Amino acid sequence: MASRMLLVVVLLVVGVAARAADWPQFRGPNGDGVSTAKNVPVHWSATEHIAWKQAIPGTGWSSPVLVGGKLYLTTAVGEKDGPTSLRAICIDAKDGHIVWNTEVFQPDAKATGEKHAKNGLASPTPIVDGDREYVHFGHMGTAALDLNGKVVWRQTSLAYPPKHGAGGSPQLIGEVLVFSCDGEAKPFIAALDRQTGDVRWKVERQTKATKTFSFCTPAAIEVDGQQQVISPGSGLVGAYDPRDGREIWRVRYGEGYSVVPRPVFAHGLLYVASGFDKAVLYAIRPQKAQGDVTETNVAWSLEKGAPLTPSVLVVGDELYFISDIGVANCVDAKTGKVHWTKRLGGNYSASPVLAEGRIYFLSEEGVTTVVRASKEFESLSTNELGERSLASPAVDDGAIYLRTESNLWRIE
Repeated sequence: MASRMLLVVVLLVVGVAARAADWPQFRGPNGDGVSTAKNVPVHWSATEHIAWKQAIPGTGWSSPVLVGGKLYLTTAVGEKDGPTSLRAICIDAKDGHIVWNTEVFQPDAKATGEKHAKNGLASPTPIVDGDREYVHFGHMGTAALDLNGKVVWRQTSLAYPPKHGAGGSPQLIGEVLVFSCDGEAKPFIAALDRQTGDVRWKVERQTKATKTFSFCTPAAIEVDGQQQVISPGSGLVGAYDPRDGREIWRVRYGEGYSVVPRPVFAHGLLYVASGFDKAVLYAIRPQKAQGDVTETNVAWSLEKGAPLTPSVLVVGDELYFISDIGVANCVDAKTGKVHWTKRLGGNYSASPVLAEGRIYFLSEEGVTTVVRASKEFESLSTNELGERSLASPAVDDGAIYLRTESNLWRIE
């Protein structure tokens, strides 16, 4: 009996270990870019330490997610002026073969709208939770699939006038799937029932910003015993009750628009960037916040080097971020005091990730610079793939996955 119990314990521990490296949504398990994976590679090139490289049909910048040894991403396949096939793809993480490739939507060319050179129709990252994958294509619709690639439900009623394509990924919180719909006019936040796809609530943003389009992925936090959805948009970041969409509090940042970086919550502070034309990085105290707390709950702010596109990363007491033009920064997370600033070169859209005390910065040119997470700057490696990349990495035990313009790579 004792040996049998020991075997059960061992199997449970092995099961937990096998799941520990899952990367089920944009920016990983907690949506903050932090991985607990072990033996993550530090050095590679387009020909060295490549376990496999799989060509991905169509175009898309959704970041890969990893659950149970399978990778999931989305893509858009079609002619420039003809119908487009919006698809969900599952790939075996071990050898890179495509397990299934399912069409989810087929909007016509007029419905897709204009696209930005750094965006597209398949930019939002999927979420895998339990036996479902949730895929989002902005104004063109949202859907749930089972893990065999069968569509369970589709939701297309939340149409809005897009600007530059689809951007922000959705957030699961409790029984709802929440996402922002910040288009050219009348921006709003919406939540779908995760089981049925029915609209649970839809709340219009009350913003005075002239340009209302943004592309931010919400974050789910708990503060003062209350769950909140944190969703930055044009002109403001708001906290919303996931049960009904009621706005709990807000911080205004003027005309800031095209907001992309996902909020991060650490040390009791929310780190939020304000978007174009000039980014400002804010540290906000959400505790006891009600209504407009712009004048009372901003702990500190920083303009120099603030990102327009990549999200920030908190490691211990330090906050790391990189500007779109390649200037990396390390600051004190509690005060904003700058420890170091270093130009890495290149342009950046992908959000940095942390693994084993190392930070991985992936440039649009396909170059990953690995630096030590420290108050003193130390570069560990520079690794080139030679292909354009805007998607953020996914991290696994013994491997890292990078999506480039044409391929998905497993590096180990």
